[in-house]
Amino acid sequence: MSDAESNARIETAKLIRSYYDAFNAGDSEAMLAHLTDDVIHDVNQGERRVGKDKFRAFNARMTHHYKETLTEIVVLVSKDGTRAAAEFNVNGSYLNTDSDLPPAKGQTYVLPAGTFFAIRDGKIARVTTYYNLTDWIAQVA
Repeated sequence: MSDAESNARIETAKLIRSYYDAFNAGDSEAMLAHLTDDVIHDVNQGERRVGKDKFRAFNARMTHHYKETLTEIVVLVSKDGTRAAAEFNVNGSYLNTDSDLPPAKGQTYVLPAGTFFAIRDGKIARVTTYYNLTDWIAQVA
């Protein structure tokens, strides 16, 4: 592996870890600072959102319904640093009922999840997150 490839991998890993540090701090604006203006955001069981404004709105909705912290984060980066993945546990509390999901009563949950990232010009250009919704529903029902 060349020095350029090693540096790209290191910088991408730092970017992803910093993004998750902002998530765990509940700092949506800091999360947004890691993203390209035209970021693509694909969520499990949801529609594709494009752009920081839609990402910001999604975060606001999530913050209203859930309080979450990510633990056991493992970051994997491609050789050229343009792709990354992270696996982690979501440790959460269900605060307010979300759409047609079970009623919220402060239930807690631990949910394995993963995210795939595309990186462009030192920023995150795509965030695609997956988790087992059926498992989450079983934990909070």
